[in-house]
Amino acid sequence: MPLQFTLTPLVFLLSARWRGNAPGAAFGYDSVFPYLLTVPPMNLLVLVVAFCLLGGVLSVIAAGSFLVMPERLRTPALPHFVSFAIGALLGAAFLAILPHALEAPGVDTHDLLGTVLLGLLAFFLLEKLVLWRHCHHDVCEPGHEHHQSVPGVLILVGDAIHNFVDGVLIAAAFLTDVHLGIVTAIAVAAHEIPQEVGDFAILLQSGFSRAKAFAYNVLASASTVVGGLLAYFALSDVQSVVPYVLAIAASSFIYIAVADLIPGLHRRVNVGATVQQAALIAAGVIIIYFSHSTLH
Repeated sequence: MPLQFTLTPLVFLLSARWRGNAPGAAFGYDSVFPYLLTVPPMNLLVLVVAFCLLGGVLSVIAAGSFLVMPERLRTPALPHFVSFAIGALLGAAFLAILPHALEAPGVDTHDLLGTVLLGLLAFFLLEKLVLWRHCHHDVCEPGHEHHQSVPGVLILVGDAIHNFVDGVLIAAAFLTDVHLGIVTAIAVAAHEIPQEVGDFAILLQSGFSRAKAFAYNVLASASTVVGGLLAYFALSDVQSVVPYVLAIAASSFIYIAVADLIPGLHRRVNVGATVQQAALIAAGVIIIYFSHSTLH
């Protein structure tokens, strides 16, 4: 659901309240907040936490079925899931995350895209730091075993940021209307599940065991609840930085897909493999597109 659509009912209610005030009357958060709730505050908080769990942790558990596949099926399927993950990451970044950020009221396009650029450079430096931490030589060999773990570390960082913002959006929707909050949480879960399947593939390829891949992904998904709680208690403060947090999340997904995953696909250069990779990348993009556009 675009951020602009999520915020539109809130802006409408605020403007209606403003028009109803007499000249010089006090106008503030306390005078508006009662109009936003259709359920008692504590019940609303419970709903925010519950649906943040649905959009975050439960989507990881649903995608975790990939981990219970037999080894003889999972190993040959892993490269295909990586190709799918590239499409899901690029689709999420360009078709969902960045549009959310660009549609936010009052956002300066140059500042936002500058944040994306800074994010790409920051993740490049972060990857270097991870490599330097594990390499005790001036040059780290491309085949060094720890080099394989870097995409996994970055995907967890990017997921945590992205899930945090999902929590903010879910809470903002619930503060506007309970039904809107439920629809938003379902939409988040719908586009998170295929993306999490790809994330599991990246973590396994990066050398994580199945247990660690599942545990770290659940931990990263818990940031949905953190974002939801912070948004619930300090909505106005959190909303002002949401577009730029989204930009950082998008830059992390773009960097992982382009810098870490796509080069690995070039190891298979025959026409059949190339067609297969392109088809799976397209499938990742298409699934993210339809899950996002249909439910948002």
